[in-house]
Amino acid sequence: MATRREPRFKLCRRLGVNIFGHPKAMNKATRDNSRSGRKLSNYGIQLLEKQKIKAYYGLFEKQFVRYVDKAMKSKEITGTALLKALECRLDNLVYRIGFASSIRQARQLVSHGHILVNGLRVNIPSYGVPVDSVISLSEKQRTNEMIVSNFLELQSFASPYIEKNLEDFSGKLIRLPNREEIPIEVNEIYAIEFYSK
Repeated sequence: MATRREPRFKLCRRLGVNIFGHPKAMNKATRDNSRSGRKLSNYGIQLLEKQKIKAYYGLFEKQFVRYVDKAMKSKEITGTALLKALECRLDNLVYRIGFASSIRQARQLVSHGHILVNGLRVNIPSYGVPVDSVISLSEKQRTNEMIVSNFLELQSFASPYIEKNLEDFSGKLIRLPNREEIPIEVNEIYAIEFYSK
């Protein structure tokens, strides 16, 4: 399985936005080392927004293009359909529920088989989770101090479309998110325009 391995803080500075939510990520950001601090052409803006989305969800180009193609065939607004599909990926929901402190850690939990969806083990990070699905931690991992402390302490992951059950170490996707509820700083319209040429 391919993973993004570039330095995280360097990526945040280059894109001009704190992708990973770390308080020190943007400490060394300047106009010289950030693409968002420079005057960009229309193409440059579209490229930057596309790269932001890919970085937020930890995707590579080939995988991202598949999501864009699917969103373009959707009946709703293309950009919103794209973000909804990405937000309902299993690795992202594991991150949003709070089992992991980063999307990379969430992906590892899923691929190592520590996550259950409706009681069944799923080890595919890109798995599209249907509405009303319950995502839970395997019994063996409920004694893992790091995962348990993440789940109990990371209150910043409170999302209105996810219902957390602290006693049962689980979270439920109660509905699809609205665009304004998705916590990422990006203009998805430019990303769609990049592929609409």
